[in-house]
Amino acid sequence: MEETGEEPPTSAVLLDHCHFSQIIFNNVEKFYIPGGDITCHYTLTQHFIPRRKDWIGIFRVGWKTTREYYTFMWATLPADLNSKSSLQQQVQFKAYYLPKDDEYYQFCYVDQDGVVRGASVPFQFRPESEEDILVVTTQGEVEEIEQLNKELRQQNQELKDNCVSLQKQNSDMHAELQKTQELQERLESLTEINKTLEQKVNVLNEENKSLKVQKGCWETELLQFKVQNQNVASENEKICVRLKTTLDHLDQLQEQISIQEKEMEKLSQGDRDKTEQLEHLKKENEQLLLSLTKQREHQQKLEQTVEEMKQKETASTRKHQELTLLQKENQKLLCYVCEKSDSKLLSNPAPVQEALEENTGLIFGNPYSATQDIHVPSLPSIKKCPICHGVFPDDVEETVFQQHLQTHILDCPYCDEVFSEAERQVYDDHVFCHSL
Repeated sequence: MEETGEEPPTSAVLLDHCHFSQIIFNNVEKFYIPGGDITCHYTLTQHFIPRRKDWIGIFRVGWKTTREYYTFMWATLPADLNSKSSLQQQVQFKAYYLPKDDEYYQFCYVDQDGVVRGASVPFQFRPESEEDILVVTTQGEVEEIEQLNKELRQQNQELKDNCVSLQKQNSDMHAELQKTQELQERLESLTEINKTLEQKVNVLNEENKSLKVQKGCWETELLQFKVQNQNVASENEKICVRLKTTLDHLDQLQEQISIQEKEMEKLSQGDRDKTEQLEHLKKENEQLLLSLTKQREHQQKLEQTVEEMKQKETASTRKHQELTLLQKENQKLLCYVCEKSDSKLLSNPAPVQEALEENTGLIFGNPYSATQDIHVPSLPSIKKCPICHGVFPDDVEETVFQQHLQTHILDCPYCDEVFSEAERQVYDDHVFCHSL
């Protein structure tokens, strides 16, 4: 087989339907020595046009279809069919793919449709012998044999054509015979039909006589029918007038129906538009419900925050009242202690000095000690921030101290509420409640 894995195009066309005269193989030996490459020479005739998928195969003598090739090679596609040199072509078969037995083989040119276009004389693959050399020298006899084979093939083809024509004539004669038999059968059936028709004619003649008798009766009845026909014609005219009025009324009704259909179409279109609007409103309603639900949840959270703020405000107010009461009580106690201890401090200053030494760790001193009213130069006066507990000298300006306090205080822009810096979240919620 050829080295490429692609299979050549073949067909199941029998040997009798092939054309062997379009490709002529030249210089075909009677036998080829095994183990060597062989070259196949062939000539393209003027009536043959080669194609890309044409191929040359080696077939064993006695083959029936092109599928029985032993090996093949792709045929060379000529570059120019008009030149004589392009008509002479050749292909080379490698020794590895050639047959190894001593059977008779031949070259065959097969086109891409799988049809044989030319075949060579048979040859063998065997070693050279003396008898073969003698036979090769009688090339004239070989040509006579080839000419004789060609004439025999032509005669065989003519006999086949004659056989086909005879078969066609036989089939035509058989068809004509069958038609003749059919015509004979139809003639017999027509004869029987003729007899039956004659019988029917006799019966019809008798019926004709009776019909002539009835004709007089029919004429009188015909006169009566004419009179009735005139009456019916007059009634028909009246019916035509009524029908015309009815048709006019029907046309009016059809116009009214068409108008009503158009109105129905408009109403149905309006209904569809309203349905679409309703669907759109439903979707918007669902979105609003979701938004309302979220707002309610947020409002609940705000209400909880407001409630917590009120609770904190109430607690802050309560603490402020308690602090006010404590400050008032502290002032009362200070006044009371000062009044009681004035005489003792003047007569005995040692306890005052001891009290001062004991209270040196306190920034503002002991509020319940009477020594606060005594001015001691060695202790400087200071100010302390009540929120961050920052210490300021007494001589600091009041505006600086107030600015420092203002940094710890958050004033509501909507009301008079005041919050500390630690209550930033409560302040934000309080301001948000004013924006609702």
